[in-house]
Amino acid sequence: MEANELIERVRRIEIKARGLSSNLFAGQYHSAFKGRGMAFSEVREYQYGDDVRDVDWNVTARMSKPYIKVFEEEREMTVMLLVDVSSSLDFGTVRQMKKEMETEIAATLAFSAIQNNDKIGVIFFSDRIEKFIPPKKGKKHILYIIRELLDFTPESRRTDVKMAIEYLTNVLKKRCTAFILSDFIDKNDYSNALTIANRKHDVVAIQVYDRRVADLPDVGLMKVRDAETGHEQYIDTSSKALRRAHREWWESSQEKMNAAFTKSRVDSVSIRTDEDYVKALLNLFAKRN
Repeated sequence: MEANELIERVRRIEIKARGLSSNLFAGQYHSAFKGRGMAFSEVREYQYGDDVRDVDWNVTARMSKPYIKVFEEEREMTVMLLVDVSSSLDFGTVRQMKKEMETEIAATLAFSAIQNNDKIGVIFFSDRIEKFIPPKKGKKHILYIIRELLDFTPESRRTDVKMAIEYLTNVLKKRCTAFILSDFIDKNDYSNALTIANRKHDVVAIQVYDRRVADLPDVGLMKVRDAETGHEQYIDTSSKALRRAHREWWESSQEKMNAAFTKSRVDSVSIRTDEDYVKALLNLFAKRN
């Protein structure tokens, strides 16, 4: 991508993402993720209605009457975006490519984070860690992230969600809020890695997919190419059996993905490329309140 074109695309993304994060997400983002990072403040005597899980048993034993720990919301959080840059994201049949929607969502979340005084970092992944951008604050940092989202070229075409989640668990020592943006088209089982990560961090999964991945169109003979392996073949989409088999594969993949999210207690949302991701994100935020 030429420099002038890249600058123009960064500017367009910045204007849209900044507007959304300011006007729509300001309160919702803060309330959806507040209280996930809490810092110990003080102890006080137990009062009727307090949560017994907050009782400080050491102080209670010393004072011979119940005391509870008081926590306050941390002033800032660390937000990590785990962005899938595998070749399966370079696909779209309606409004935009999966990668383009993924980029807009990531940019919107990034602007929401800095407006909430949070640090923001990014992990680009395929079946390897392609790039790690450490968490920082500031507009200059955000614009650098957007440039990378738009113009980053991965070394690998394939996907390994499990590997990316394990990297997050190992590299981020302090608790963070982590958004995984991917189509989650991955044959490997990542459910255990997700469970471990969500115990340490607050993990949120955002699936971006295209409707033609879910349903093959009936258009006769079609040449298809696996974006991650490069394998090409012709298929007869007029075959009801073929379309049914494809649909069953998709439904099975979605069931496996959703089961992993349920098992690990990870909040999630699936967004189709021809749908409004703003509405989907607002619903996600509302579900967490």
